[in-house]
Amino acid sequence: MMRRGLLLALAASSILPSFASAAELWQTAIRDHLKLYGHRNWIVVADSAYPAQTALGIETITADAEQTEVLRFVLARIQESRHARPVLYLDKELAFVPESDAAGVSQYRRDIAGLFGEQQVTTLPHESLIKKLDTDAREFKVLIIKTNMAIPYTSVFINLKAAYWGDEPEKRLREAMAEEPKN
Repeated sequence: MMRRGLLLALAASSILPSFASAAELWQTAIRDHLKLYGHRNWIVVADSAYPAQTALGIETITADAEQTEVLRFVLARIQESRHARPVLYLDKELAFVPESDAAGVSQYRRDIAGLFGEQQVTTLPHESLIKKLDTDAREFKVLIIKTNMAIPYTSVFINLKAAYWGDEPEKRLREAMAEEPKN
């Protein structure tokens, strides 16, 4: 009997430390993915109805948290990284969703505008963004984080670019390469 109690105590002690809060799990997943991700990878902070895409390069996790909280966390981790910078995309439909059909959408638009600050945001139709992810996932990893958001067309699509190499240096590099004499 005592031996059984000792085994139960040992089993419990080895299990208990492995439990983490729900917030720690999604935050750790984001940190870990960002260490691996770079130029051409995607991170999507999605609403709760976002579809589970089936392309092999797409991984979906859940965060039982407010979408703006998750988005703020993701953008802060990208900002802290030395290797990545975000290029932001929103569903074009978001600008047309009326408050009368989706309570809270106006506040959400104000909240994300505050999070994005002066950063440029490109809007594309929702279906175009989903297809873009599906195509890109054939070659590059995509992380989708589903939040508890229940307002349509609120997903934020983040395409990662190299933080230490911008569009203008890349353009100059390509022009120099094109001017190189052919042997």
